[in-house]
Amino acid sequence: MMESSHPHVRTAVRYHQAVSRFAGPEELSAFLHPESVHTQLPNTLFPDGTVRDVSEVVAAAGQGASMLAHQDFEVRNAVAEGDQVALEVVWSGTLSVPVAGLAAGQVLRAHIAAFLEFRDGRIIAQRNYDCYERLTPAPRE
Repeated sequence: MMESSHPHVRTAVRYHQAVSRFAGPEELSAFLHPESVHTQLPNTLFPDGTVRDVSEVVAAAGQGASMLAHQDFEVRNAVAEGDQVALEVVWSGTLSVPVAGLAAGQVLRAHIAAFLEFRDGRIIAQRNYDCYERLTPAPRE
């Protein structure tokens, strides 16, 4: 992705980089406004979607670190206007443990549209539309 001069795009990219490397609660919380809400619209892994506050976002990141050996958020495109940022992201994650019939070592991939709103330089709201590539269960032994 090309470098953006918009400060909110730079923050959004740094936030995704921190999540990629399983940053700790203090570092992740620094990107999020205390009243931040993260909404994940229904998708393959979360058929009912999710709505999380800051503590729940940080807890979910910790849970991801316990299930994934590696993950990467590749920000492919970003558009900013005022306090809003739209991102096109490709996520991949390698399972470190078997999950729901999927084998450890399996790579998951999602194409994501993320819409972030900022207040006081921090993320106050994030809405994700995650489109997961087909999940293929591990063969039974």
